[in-house]
Amino acid sequence: MRQTILAMTATLAIAAGASAADAPKPDVGPGRVAWFDLTTTNLARSKDFYGRLFDWQFAPVKGTDLAVEIVAQGEAIGSLRVAEGKISAFNGVVYVQVTDINASCTKAKDLGGTIPPGFPFNLPDGRGAIGLVVDPAGHPIGMYSRTPLPPAAAR
Repeated sequence: MRQTILAMTATLAIAAGASAADAPKPDVGPGRVAWFDLTTTNLARSKDFYGRLFDWQFAPVKGTDLAVEIVAQGEAIGSLRVAEGKISAFNGVVYVQVTDINASCTKAKDLGGTIPPGFPFNLPDGRGAIGLVVDPAGHPIGMYSRTPLPPAAAR
């Protein structure tokens, strides 16, 4: 799980809009999907498939050849990254916008979820913060806040 989290972390800077003209992600509103990650065992084949299916374009992710940013109608909407091992039904991660990342992580724990080590954390350049929770059934879901963690709470 730790290795998967590290691989996801490499693509999460994308979620902050780092390569999409370095602008903050749009405010989609609390409770709405703000970002998603798709995993693949063959990046080239998946780019071809999704590009043709949804007319998506793909932008490189600085520092890695294992992930690309998904761009739809000029807006970064997610990432496509190489999976670690076999793809399962739960390899994609959706990020739901929340108002307060710490409060949302606490609520998730109170409801029986697990917050993996290293979460939540701030995205680069003050673009917000993300958390990851594994629900009681074992499925991961991400949370994204446009507001960064305060310096004392950042990891």
